[in-house]
Amino acid sequence: MDKSSTDFLPLSLTRNIPDYPIGNLPLSAHHEALGAPQGVRLETCAWIDPGEFAAFLATGAGVLVSSGGELLASTAAGGARFEAKRSFPIRYPWDLIRANEQHVAALTESRIGGDVHPAAVIEGIVHVGEGTRILPGVFIEGNVIIGANCKIGPNCYLRGNTSIGDKCHIGQSVEIKNCLILSRTNVGHLSYVGDSVLGEGVNFGAGTTTSNLRHDGKNHQSAVDGVLVDTGRRKFGCIVGDGVHTGINTSIYPGRKLWPGTTTRPGEIVQRDLVS
Repeated sequence: MDKSSTDFLPLSLTRNIPDYPIGNLPLSAHHEALGAPQGVRLETCAWIDPGEFAAFLATGAGVLVSSGGELLASTAAGGARFEAKRSFPIRYPWDLIRANEQHVAALTESRIGGDVHPAAVIEGIVHVGEGTRILPGVFIEGNVIIGANCKIGPNCYLRGNTSIGDKCHIGQSVEIKNCLILSRTNVGHLSYVGDSVLGEGVNFGAGTTTSNLRHDGKNHQSAVDGVLVDTGRRKFGCIVGDGVHTGINTSIYPGRKLWPGTTTRPGEIVQRDLVS
């Protein structure tokens, strides 16, 4: 396994970085939407802010780099460097959260393709896919993207900047905050999930809770190839691979990663990465 795959564990076990959704669109589709002119090369694992990319092209610079100096885009002719503030390479799993935050926060108008019950409350900009039902007692605060054929509620709390894939169920007394949730994932009852990535086909048993804040308020660290890495995030929940199932009342420490297909028992406390 190469270095980039190791850094992105456990998510690199099931799909490549360009295939991961940001706001329910693969990263590769966001690159296509930039409309890069001929001769401009985009780094495949980079999140590139559309406004910054337009500014880069307008200045005639030859190289777009992150604030840390990492290459994000370049022209065939080369030339001056343009330093981005909001664009960055996606190297670690938590970088998906940052990219999703930016994309969802930038929504400008709501798109409702499903059914929103009159007893639901929306205070923000939302995209709701076809066939999705928003049930009574749902409160959406901030910008949220919800895919097709989902069941949301009753009586749950969705906070920005969250994206939820297709065929998901977010149920009774569940709070979701600032998360990226892939398709066919269920968080059905009495759970809190914050600042996290949940893969495809995940099922959180009733009462599963993620912690996302250190008592001392410092940035979270996460183990990568045996070394603790500063995530740069004061709020960080967990990274959950495809097909993970948790038992009821599972508690997950901040910054922990659960490998695809792993499970927990009822009442289990996940203190270390759960590796398959």
